[in-house]
Amino acid sequence: MIFTTDNIILILAVLLVTGVVTAKFSSRIGLPSLVFFVGVGMILSKFIYYDNASLTQLFGILALIIILFDGGMQTKWTDIRAVAKPSLSLATIGVVLTTFLIGACAKFILGLSWNEGLLFGAIVGSTDAAAVFAVLGNKNIKKRLTSVLEAESGTNDPMAMFLTIALIEFMQHPEVNVLTMILEFLWEMGLGLVMGYLLGKISTMLIKSINLDSSGLYPVLSIALAVLAYGATSILGGSGLLAVYVMAVFVGNVDIPYRHSILRFNEAFAWMMQILMFILLGLLVFPSDLLEVIWQGIALSFLLMFVARPIGVYVSTLGMSFSTKERAFIAWSGLRGAVPIVLATYPLIAGLENAQLIFNVVFFVVLTSALIQGATISPLANWFGFSKGEKTVAPYSMELVSLAKTNAEMIEVHIRENSNVVGTNLLDLQLSDQALVNAIIRGKKLLIPKGDTILQAGDILYVLGPKAEQKRIKQLFSEERSNREEEHVQKEEEHMRIPRTNET
Repeated sequence: MIFTTDNIILILAVLLVTGVVTAKFSSRIGLPSLVFFVGVGMILSKFIYYDNASLTQLFGILALIIILFDGGMQTKWTDIRAVAKPSLSLATIGVVLTTFLIGACAKFILGLSWNEGLLFGAIVGSTDAAAVFAVLGNKNIKKRLTSVLEAESGTNDPMAMFLTIALIEFMQHPEVNVLTMILEFLWEMGLGLVMGYLLGKISTMLIKSINLDSSGLYPVLSIALAVLAYGATSILGGSGLLAVYVMAVFVGNVDIPYRHSILRFNEAFAWMMQILMFILLGLLVFPSDLLEVIWQGIALSFLLMFVARPIGVYVSTLGMSFSTKERAFIAWSGLRGAVPIVLATYPLIAGLENAQLIFNVVFFVVLTSALIQGATISPLANWFGFSKGEKTVAPYSMELVSLAKTNAEMIEVHIRENSNVVGTNLLDLQLSDQALVNAIIRGKKLLIPKGDTILQAGDILYVLGPKAEQKRIKQLFSEERSNREEEHVQKEEEHMRIPRTNET
């Protein structure tokens, strides 16, 4: 088949349409969409010859940046702060344990050397953010567990990538000092954290201060900053993926203009990159090659799911307040996805002897993980009693979309139970003449604000006001009731102490 510009554009369009349709189909039958995306790529591999591992790796890393940025921005800091200890333990100790356990199994099952076996273990040792975010994102499962899994998947990629690159370097240059590798790891992780935090602060300051001519440029700016975080950190020798995730969590938990526009753009872009990435990964493998490693792949998949991952989870969470059921659910929900396949391209590019065998088995492990674990997460959550029913999603959102420069902004305010405005009507709010409450969301209803509308806990208000007053408006609604009541009591007491001179 001769590829012209028009042919490539047509194929790209067909791939995206097919990906969207299969995503809808996968959600109905409870399978992760990546299975269908990869399947499309494998079917197309019969008609399109593709073996460019370098291009696949480049596109895969770009896709991971977008996916991590999208997932991090939608992660609440309060949620991951509560599970920081188990998440980091799983992302480090858990990955190392899984690497050694499944690496030892791969050495004997695949007939590899110890170094090659450990390399295989490092490649499949981490859970995948794209798969975990996609499967857990639309399910209302116990918050603590989903927070652990999402934080782990967002932070364990750097460990797996470091182990993979370090083992390849050690195989090519046996004289490399192990202590030097450990110091390099500490430098990568530390620099990734620092750069993620610094670039997160810089990004929020830039997004807040810059006044772009079009609101559509803000999402583009956010994506550019995420790619910049990866590139700048990687050039300095740090973990770019960790920097992206930390930066995204920081930006996502700060009030920034055009937040909803940025989130919606990121979500759409992440889906597009995910579709193309998995299809491209599917193109890179030939179904006939998978048939040659079917029994080895099944054996290693089951050892990973039922032995290596559970042991890694159990040891990583020792001394932490997790029940046996919770540990079992965390172990079972450690999905493998794009990251292991992308990492499997590193041995191919390095030209290692058994690189193709490792890639094929990794691909098989990812497929079985998605098919078996991905399809059974929801039933397992229901069986363990971790499912909280249907996930509630705010039915409305409002944002001021400016076609030109403006000094006004739509501000989203959440009324908490202890807010001093609970029980207050809109007329009594101390808003400036330039600020106006445009809409109130209460449960699933959209209320039209009126002067006598009384605010309730849980209400979401959309207030249109000058950008200069944004901080004051948010403070008005976030001030706690206890402080206001104490002031009221003090005023009442002072009033009672004042003598009434006009009494007769």
